[in-house]
Amino acid sequence: MALIRCDFYSEALEMGTSMTVILPGGDTVDPPPVVYLLHGLTDDDTAWTRFSSIERYAEELGLAVVMPQAHRSFYANEAYGMRFWDFLSAELPELVGRFFRVSVRREDTFVAGLSMGGYGAMKWALREPERFAAAATLSGALDLAYIQEHDRRPHIRALVARVFADRIVAGGDEDLMHLVRVSEPSSLPRLMLRCGRDDHLVAQNRRFVAACTTAGVGLDAAFEPGEHTWEFWDRHIQVVLEWMVKR
Repeated sequence: MALIRCDFYSEALEMGTSMTVILPGGDTVDPPPVVYLLHGLTDDDTAWTRFSSIERYAEELGLAVVMPQAHRSFYANEAYGMRFWDFLSAELPELVGRFFRVSVRREDTFVAGLSMGGYGAMKWALREPERFAAAATLSGALDLAYIQEHDRRPHIRALVARVFADRIVAGGDEDLMHLVRVSEPSSLPRLMLRCGRDDHLVAQNRRFVAACTTAGVGLDAAFEPGEHTWEFWDRHIQVVLEWMVKR
């Protein structure tokens, strides 16, 4: 098992950036399956390795894990900033394939994340379902339209204004509820949601579950004891990874 901090220049971002990558060891003929694992709003690409045992869990399952740096972008092309959606969805997989020996097959490619990263994982899976076999969100900030319209916290309003400016999230391709409504359920990857019952984002997660139910989109969803904490995410990323590699 190798843990790599990879610094590189991003054409999409027009700046140097980084990703943290876990690669399984051992002699294998086939390249390993890969999980793109996304960080939350206050984290960076090192958070999963610092606050969880992701390296040990990945080693047990023979998984490569790619954790990109996305700052406070909501994994979107920012109105007053950088093109993080283009970086994530187009440039990053190409660079990963060039730099590392990992599988490029859909059945071996997964995405997951926590909080803002849970939103990013679901957005990527719903917008590009042909890329992934499965996607998962932990405590996701899943109702960005609600955040844009109703969140009154000054720092959140300033953040959303910087990222989206006058772009309305509701009904567009940044709105997970809309993406679920217009999706073809049979084309989607397997989806999983886990959220703590005492998490401050639990209402958003329940709305996403309801949207999937209404649209006939399959979703393995559960609300269990817990809050918006690494204790919850460390415990449930084990469930996510084992579920992902299950055929």
